[in-house]
Amino acid sequence: MTNMSEEQGIYVFCGIQTDQEQSFGTVHFEGEDREVYTVHYKDAAMVVTNVPMKIYHPSKDNLMMHQQVLSKVMETADTVVPISFGNMFHSEEDVVALAESLYPQLEKIFPQIKGKIEVGLKVVGKKDWLEKNINQNEEVMKKKQVVHSKSEAAGYFDRIQLGEMAKNFFQALQNDIQTDIHDALTPLAEADQINDPIGEKMLLNAAYLIDRGKEAEFDEKVNELHDSWQDKVDFKYTGPWPAYNFINIKLKVEEPST
Repeated sequence: MTNMSEEQGIYVFCGIQTDQEQSFGTVHFEGEDREVYTVHYKDAAMVVTNVPMKIYHPSKDNLMMHQQVLSKVMETADTVVPISFGNMFHSEEDVVALAESLYPQLEKIFPQIKGKIEVGLKVVGKKDWLEKNINQNEEVMKKKQVVHSKSEAAGYFDRIQLGEMAKNFFQALQNDIQTDIHDALTPLAEADQINDPIGEKMLLNAAYLIDRGKEAEFDEKVNELHDSWQDKVDFKYTGPWPAYNFINIKLKVEEPST
């Protein structure tokens, strides 16, 4: 049961393009099922719920809850602007003011992402395949033998060179993956972005903005590429998401009043 003495605020999940009031069911947030609904300015609507006014921390459960609401919204809305976790406002009037202040950006963004979704592809080299490749690299193997044959002090610069060679070798593998996998997918995407790899075995970390109507064709191409590379790498294919990598809207998180 809600503690009425606790100040209530408005939590914002995302923006959508509509001038019709909408409800997206309920979300379990702060121990209660809360209605998810829209607050409007012109044809920009913020998807919100009412929760106690405080700072919410990005725990795994909270982030999953936020993402689940976005996924639910995406089932029926074809223009979804993701908003980062944790944005709280004091009142619906403040949310309307937010939508009004963002509206010049939203007017440009809406047509760019209408009917579009984002998918992500991470390609990670299999350990055995990476080791086999580097062991077949003559320069690296020669330098390895030099390092092993010298004392620790004498081998210091050789070890630096060995590290640089391994880095260059890995960069060459990343370039190969980009040519064979990423470049094969970009013609099917409206836009694409390569992000920094995470971890030492990742060879590609990419996001693609695709038309909903091309999702099946894109999936098929990913499966085809996976079949030809599956002995060497693992694919982590995710989505559909809102266009996180293709929209840059930063919101100031409201501090609860004390």
